[in-house]
Formats: sequence, C-alpha cells, structure tokens
Amino acid sequence: MSMNPGGSEGRLLAVLERSWRPVALLVACFAVWWAITSTQLVPPYLVPSPGTTLGVMTEKSSYLWQHTWVTTYETVLGFVIAVVIGVLAAVVMVYSTTVEKTLYPVLLFAQVIPKIAIAPLFVVWLGFGLTPKVVVAVLIAFFPVVISMVTGLKSVDPEMLQLAATMGASPLKTFAKIRFPASLPHLFSGLKVAVTLAVTGAVVGEFVGANEGLGFVILQANGNLDTPMLFAGLLVMSLIGVVLFVLVEIAEQLMLPWHASRRGEAATTTL
Repeated sequence: MSMNPGGSEGRLLAVLERSWRPVALLVACFAVWWAITSTQLVPPYLVPSPGTTLGVMTEKSSYLWQHTWVTTYETVLGFVIAVVIGVLAAVVMVYSTTVEKTLYPVLLFAQVIPKIAIAPLFVVWLGFGLTPKVVVAVLIAFFPVVISMVTGLKSVDPEMLQLAATMGASPLKTFAKIRFPASLPHLFSGLKVAVTLAVTGAVVGEFVGANEGLGFVILQANGNLDTPMLFAGLLVMSLIGVVLFVLVEIAEQLMLPWHASRRGEAATTTL
C-alpha cells in the first residue's frame, strides 16, 4: 500500500509548474515570428514563415538528421574531454599554489582569444576531419568547467577539513568524502554552461572547414540563399543545446538530491 498516493501527481504538477513559463515564452516567440511573416513585414526570402521552416525540416528530415548526428557527436565528445581535463586541472590547481599561479593567467589569456579566429589554424594543423571540431569544442567548454570546479573545491568549510585531519583522514579520503561532493553544485553549474558552449564550438569548427554537420548545412544554405534551410539548421542546433542542458540538469537532480537548491525548488516555483 502506497504511503504517498499523491507523490507522482505532485511531481507532475511540479514539473508543469516549472515548465509552463518557458513554454509560454516559446509559443509567444513563434507567434511573433508567424505574425511578422504572415503580414509580410519582412520579405519571405529574408525571414521564412514557421510553416515553411517546419515543412523543410519535415521534407529534409533524413538530410538534417545525418548532419545533426555529426554535430551532436562532436559536441558530446568535446564536452566529455573538456570535463575530464577541466576537473583534473582544477584539482591540481587547488592542491598546488604554484600550478594555480602559473596556469590561471594562461587560462584567462586563452579564454580571451576568439575561437573563431584560431579555428582555421586547427584545420591547417589537424586537417578537415573530426579532430579540429572537437578541439574547438573542448577549448570553448573547458574554461567554465575548470573555473566552477576550482570555486567548488575552494568553497569547502575549513572546519570540515580540520575535523577530517584531526580524525586522521588521508588527503585522498578527505577529497573523496568532503571536497569533491561539496564541489558538485558548483561543478554542475559550470557543466550546464559548458555543454551549451560545446555546441557552439562544434559548429564554429564546422564553419571553418567541414563537409558535414549543422555548421556545413548553415553555410550551404547561406551560400544558396536558402533561408528556410538556414533557419531549420539554427533551430536544430538550438534544440541540441537545450536537450543536452536538460540532460545535465537531470543528472544534477539525480546526483544532488540533498542540495539546498533542490530542497528549495518547491518555494521558488511559486514565484
């Protein structure tokens, strides 16, 4: 016999409560788009109607899916590599002041450089295959991961660390039991930013030199003045970012049910 018969209904209502505002905003954006095109305030060859764009997406679904899969693979691979390298770099920086003082300015310098400006170099060095796209995705996604992880590792209560040392916990056990769990909320904040930036990085790499992927689709459509296909490529690219963001957020909810931000969701959803 269920102790909480309304539990599933409560969760569904909570999801609907959190979702209706962004859904309403999205519907409003599509309504404005439709109104602009239906009244011909802008010529159709500049801004196609939502119906025309969705029609192209349906008619060319196999073509778009093929290139969507390529961009998604590049994005996910670049994101995973950025997470692994970023977390390891953050751990080393937190435990070594010398490394932090040496590496941090270099990271800031690398972040300031526009990736679109150096992407052609990766094509020259690495060719037109998968590697340069993944490298650009890694470079763009790396910075928020390492910064958020460093912040998380440094935000641990010093009294907790002193208590662990007093009880004879080794540095490895202190990291595994205290530092790393405490850094996860900050890390997931960085991951949600990084995963959307990874999409941008993959597409930027495809802009520079590629014969497949959504960046290639958008460039081809732009060159052919095929605005419906261009808009379709942009919509699919945005959809990839949204889906990946939601997946990271679901992982956060599964791994951090104890965090205060999760306990406070019921209060914030009523605002």
